[in-house]
Amino acid sequence: MTQTVLILGGKGRFGRHATQAFENAGWQVRQFNRAKDNLATAMQGADVVVMGWNPPGYHLWARQLVALHKEVAKAARAAGATVILPGNVYVYGPEASSPWTAETPHLARNPLGRLRIAAEDAYRAAGTRTIILRCGDFIDGENSGNWFESHIARKAHNGQIRYPGDPTVPHAWAYLPDAARAAVALSQQRDRLNRFEDVPFPGYTLSGDDLAAAISRAIGIKITVRSFNWGLMRLLRPFVPVLGGLFEMRYLWSLPQELDGGRLAALLPDFEPTPIEAALSAALAHQSRPGDAFS
Repeated sequence: MTQTVLILGGKGRFGRHATQAFENAGWQVRQFNRAKDNLATAMQGADVVVMGWNPPGYHLWARQLVALHKEVAKAARAAGATVILPGNVYVYGPEASSPWTAETPHLARNPLGRLRIAAEDAYRAAGTRTIILRCGDFIDGENSGNWFESHIARKAHNGQIRYPGDPTVPHAWAYLPDAARAAVALSQQRDRLNRFEDVPFPGYTLSGDDLAAAISRAIGIKITVRSFNWGLMRLLRPFVPVLGGLFEMRYLWSLPQELDGGRLAALLPDFEPTPIEAALSAALAHQSRPGDAFS
């Protein structure tokens, strides 16, 4: 029998890839239209709901984030649907040593970290069947405004990356097409999972230096690591509200981190990630090259 998934945020980073992955797996895919759809009505008949919504900037999280997740959790519980939630590592805070597992305590005390904890708690409180697929920073196949494509590797074809933290410290990365495939595979066995399932997605664990070396192998040129221009961001901060959140989460770029893959391997023993070089090649295919107008 064909299964149905409702995508919330189908044009967003995770939502786009989830749409393709569920379609490839033969699911009936519905897209939620915020302009005309009712959330409770749209969830009727959906087996799975992909929660790809986020407020459009860190500066709006305090006012919108938790309320948004409470609304989705309540509607999904009423409809009997399982929510797939792409989680992040904000919940751990700097005191929770990695590798991070499903049992690692959520110790974040900064505002954005506490908001993410509260957003996830909304699903527990509602009793909603939930699968959190907890990812590191995204590597996308197109420039979707995330750190990797927009800042770090924007000039990779010119032989450099701009790294925002200590380039010797390991950092967690998730290739979005792989994360979306994992979301489908977990959805297909949702009835055998815990009612609230936290699944760290190991992706790639790479320092800035490791990332530069992998990019070198992917595109065939030597890559040097330069420091990110936080000074410019500091000057812009009073005029760009979203930058406050970037500074708040800056510590993550120098915090040793790794997402433990044990739970994912136990649930999906046949899951094969994309080789890092192939992922980076796809992610950098659209980037400007020497001689381009905006290189």
